[in-house]
This record gives sequence, C-alpha cells and structure tokens, in this order.
Amino acid sequence: MTDRIKLLQGNEACVQGAIYAGMRFFAGYPITPSTEIAEISSLLLPKLNGKFIQMEDEIGSIAATIGASLTGYKSMTATSGPGFSLKQECIGYASLVESPCVIVNVQRCGPSTGLPTSPSQGDLMQAKWGTHGDHPIIALSPSTVEETFNLTVKAFNFAEKYRVPVILLLDEVVGHLREKMRIPMAGELEVLNRKKPSCDYKEYKAYECSKDFVPAMASIGEGYRYNVTGLMHDETGFPTNSTSETEKLMNRLFNKIEKNLEDILIYEEYETEDADILFVSFGGSSRSCKDAVKMLRKENIKAGLFSIKTVWPFPEDKLIQVSKNVKQIAVVEMNKGQMILEVQRVLGKEKDIFGINKINGEVITPNDIIAKIKEECINA
Repeated sequence: MTDRIKLLQGNEACVQGAIYAGMRFFAGYPITPSTEIAEISSLLLPKLNGKFIQMEDEIGSIAATIGASLTGYKSMTATSGPGFSLKQECIGYASLVESPCVIVNVQRCGPSTGLPTSPSQGDLMQAKWGTHGDHPIIALSPSTVEETFNLTVKAFNFAEKYRVPVILLLDEVVGHLREKMRIPMAGELEVLNRKKPSCDYKEYKAYECSKDFVPAMASIGEGYRYNVTGLMHDETGFPTNSTSETEKLMNRLFNKIEKNLEDILIYEEYETEDADILFVSFGGSSRSCKDAVKMLRKENIKAGLFSIKTVWPFPEDKLIQVSKNVKQIAVVEMNKGQMILEVQRVLGKEKDIFGINKINGEVITPNDIIAKIKEECINA
C-alpha cells in the first residue's frame, strides 16, 4: 500500500481525482495558477486512450468540453479568474442543455489580471451568478490536497448523476500546496455514470420530465436523434416559445438540485458542539481557521469551525442548526466579503456576524484570525 502514498500538489490531485472518476477528455488554455492541471492532463490522458486538446482560448475550451460530454466523454476544463469570466456564457449553455462537465477554477487575486500567482477567494459569487439568467449550479471547494482528489471525484459524480455543469472552486493556496495523501484503490470511492436511455429510438425524449427530474442522456452517435439548443426547448429538445413549456423546463432544472440537497451538500464541523465563537469558511481559509480553533481552545476560548465544501447550493439549514447556540460568528474568506452575505441572509440580525478578510493576495493566517477575534469578541 505504500506505493499508493503520494506527495501531491493540489492541482495534481485534481487531475488524479478526475482520472479516477473516469475523465477522458480535457480541453483548456494555460493560465496561472491552474496550468499544472492542463499539463498533467496532457501527459496522462493519451496513455488512457483519452483526449487532450489545447484550445485557442477559454471560450473554445469550455465549448469543446461541452461538445465532448455530448458524445459520451466525461470531460473537464480548468482555468483561473479571467478565464472563468470568459467561460460564463457557455456555463449557462451547459446548464440549459444539461451537459455534464466539470469546470475547475483555481482562484487568484483580481480583478482583471491582478496578481496571477497570489491567492484569493473572490470568485465565490461569480460561481453562482456569473452567467446570465436563472440557473442551478453545484460548486465544491476543497481545503486540502486529499479533499481536492475526493471532491473532484464528487464533482464528476454530481455532473453525471444530475446532468449539470459542476464547478470545482479551488484557490491558489490549495492548488499549489503539497501534502501527503493516499490514492484510493479502484472501487474504493463511488464512481457514477450518467443514466442511459433504454427506450426505442423513436420514443426517446432527451429532456423528458422524469420522476427524478433527470432525463436519460444518449450520446451523440448512439442512434438516438435529438436537438441540442441554447433556446428554451420542449422535451424533444426543439425550440419553443411556450411559456408553460419554459416554466416546466426551468422548474425541472431547479428541482433536480433542490430535491437532492441531502446528497449534494458536503461540510465539516470541527469543535462546534460547545462553541461560543463559530468560524464559517471554505477552501484554503478553512485551514487557518482550524489551526486558530486549536490555538484558541488552548486559551480556554471555545471556538469552532463550520467548513463548507459544497458552497453552492448553500447549506442553509445546517448553518442554522450549527450556529443555534453560538454567541458570535466570524466569516473568514480571502475576499472583501462574499460568503458573509449568505450567512447574514440565512441568519438575519439574530446573530453577531462579522468578517475576517484579506484582498491583497496574502493568505489569512491563524494569528490574523486570533487577533481579530480578541479585538471583536474578547475585548468588546
């Protein structure tokens, strides 16, 4: 088993997790700090009879990723801030045509070109609201190298199970961090594949409103004929101007996520049972929070951490439950304050909520957190 112990970078673990999940197509365009994902994919995929292509730009990259998914490939693309912005229209397209794929965004300090090699968590709201129109989305955010591997597998599983684009929201801290982890054996982690049609070719409806809200998906070339369009469409895939058909389609797209929250929501509770002060965080910032909890506990300050792995949809009910008895809540994030908006929306004015933030390309350290806690909570 020792040969399965690896010292991996977060970006490396992402590729390894994707291949474990069955990724056999990658289209991308090099951009710091995600470039290693493309580089490693280009080395490994040809050995597995997979396909790698460097596209001319970020828009072409996600378009190729969607196209490959429609032909039956488990497909992925990776980028960072500016490239993620360029991918937004196609993310909306993937949502409407229900094309399973994974979009990795290794966040860096912005806006614009910003600080390409420095960390940030400034794309949280963009992951949810970046593309136009109402649309469901699943976004996951790991805080360790091992979590990056596991959540990449989860991202593919969610994409395949629910026929949705899934965003893996890393940050530069996690993407370039090296940690020891064990690569799971084949079959150790669950790997899911999309539901395939079993009906006669003539009866197939690519966007049928099934009981689980997720229609079976035929691959292009398998004999099933259907239309793929970014226009509102009926169950056969052909465009429609019907408001009732549009309402049925949109409700189904949201229901396949909202009716399965128990399956989709992933989070970690750490020392929350008796906490007076609760940290709410995600991604790389959760690492500093966990250390801060340990340090504060040594000073007899009862701190705890709610680390959110599924950032979209937001785990509202669990946040309400875990914060029920705490006195103060600190939302720790490498941005000006994005997740705190969700925390405030969910908990309202009943709780004392404040942010611990950095937007200069530096990580938030445990000492930064402790200093702020003593300023806001203990000395108040």
